[in-house]
Amino acid sequence: MNDLDDMDDEYQDQAAQERAQKVRMELYDWIQCVVTAIICGVLVFVFIGRTIGVDGISMMQTLRNSDRVIMSNLFYTPDNGDIVVFRSPTERFHGVPLVKRVIATEGQTIDIAFETGEVFINGVLCDEPFTYTMTTGQYDFEGPLTIPDGHIFVMGDNRSNSTDSRSHDVGLVDTRYILGKVLFILIPGADELGQRDWTRFGLPG
Repeated sequence: MNDLDDMDDEYQDQAAQERAQKVRMELYDWIQCVVTAIICGVLVFVFIGRTIGVDGISMMQTLRNSDRVIMSNLFYTPDNGDIVVFRSPTERFHGVPLVKRVIATEGQTIDIAFETGEVFINGVLCDEPFTYTMTTGQYDFEGPLTIPDGHIFVMGDNRSNSTDSRSHDVGLVDTRYILGKVLFILIPGADELGQRDWTRFGLPG
């Protein structure tokens, strides 16, 4: 074998090593991108927001059955009018996530005139354009009721078809059981014909 053949072999070996190095670098970059995406996804899921499905009609028309929503508990403090997801420790709903609207927070006094469906907070009539049906079902509620520290009073927007803080089956919600505030309708639920109203995509009412 002459010197020229030796140079060709050396060149081919070097080229093969460079190709192998390039493949390793591309594979490393690809793995790095995948790992970064997974980490970012986990951080978003844990600290910023996650999705949850709506089950039932208690929040109509604001939220409908099988809607997929984004919620977050990042730096969240419950406020009147918020839509929240929480776990009820009661026997009926033990551990099941429920979606309701915050009507009163700690220190506020709520009273309801069931004859007219009017809701009062600290003696002031609430403006509730989001309600689908009137608040005429009393269940176990006895007012006026002052909300204790660390709790909220919730009701569904479909008041005649909602088991909520008016009932002992839910009662006052301990804020430690709040999973998050509903921020966004991600996927509108399908109707009985399997159709989705994509005009509902976005911020809930």
